[in-house]
Amino acid sequence: MNKKSVLFLCTGNSARSQMAEALLTSKAAESFNVYSAGTNPEAIDKRAVEAIKRFGIDAEGLVSKDVKTFQGQAFDYVITLCDKANTECRSFPGAGKQLAWDFADPKTRAGQHPFSATLTELNNRISMFLLVENKLASVASKDMSADAYQVDLQEPVSGAIEIDPIAFYKCLTDDIRLKSLMLTHYHGELCVCELMVALDEASQPKVSRNLALLKKASIITDRKHGQWVFYRINPALPLWAKSVIAQTTENNVSLIAAPLNRLDEMNNRPNKESFCR
Repeated sequence: MNKKSVLFLCTGNSARSQMAEALLTSKAAESFNVYSAGTNPEAIDKRAVEAIKRFGIDAEGLVSKDVKTFQGQAFDYVITLCDKANTECRSFPGAGKQLAWDFADPKTRAGQHPFSATLTELNNRISMFLLVENKLASVASKDMSADAYQVDLQEPVSGAIEIDPIAFYKCLTDDIRLKSLMLTHYHGELCVCELMVALDEASQPKVSRNLALLKKASIITDRKHGQWVFYRINPALPLWAKSVIAQTTENNVSLIAAPLNRLDEMNNRPNKESFCR
């Protein structure tokens, strides 16, 4: 079997992307060749290495690398792990699929165990990635709950907005809104036309109205480029709200399996290459 290749990108390649590389290698080395790099690389944070080792994963061989090291190389998946890396590399040349995940920087994250908390969240997302991409059938029974740590999900997030819990949960009661959040959580950023195809919804105004409600509630944000408007989970959401969306998606992948397949087969998806900075 030919292995798929995955490149995790972050700014410094010092913590999050190193954790992701170690986690995916541990879970699926027989199916994936895994790499990581930074847009502005710096030394690996010792606390990240310690967290990886405490999780029971081999941290040997992890080296900080510049993204230029992989210039001209093709990857089946390129996954950015922070907003800055996503902005700088919205369309990585040679990427078969590109996902934009956004995780809090453990170096500036509050709480007693910031590196362990970020590692746990990455572990859950990577388990979901393996489930969704259907590359490792046994992953459903492995580490989905990440019980290696008891992480305080109520810890404050620097710069987080306040959001009314009642309004937040009301926004999750509609099928279009809930699935749009789940799909956006997985892909990182999607436009209206992509969501219409994924949800098999012919009415563009209907999808847009539901997205407008999510935006009004500050659950998602948008950016416009030319004719396209792209939506993403609001990075300023409090951690408890992000955790609700993440855990709902990660533990109910079957709910969006068909939408993800339709999106994967979609023709003429918006080309993000012109959006790179």
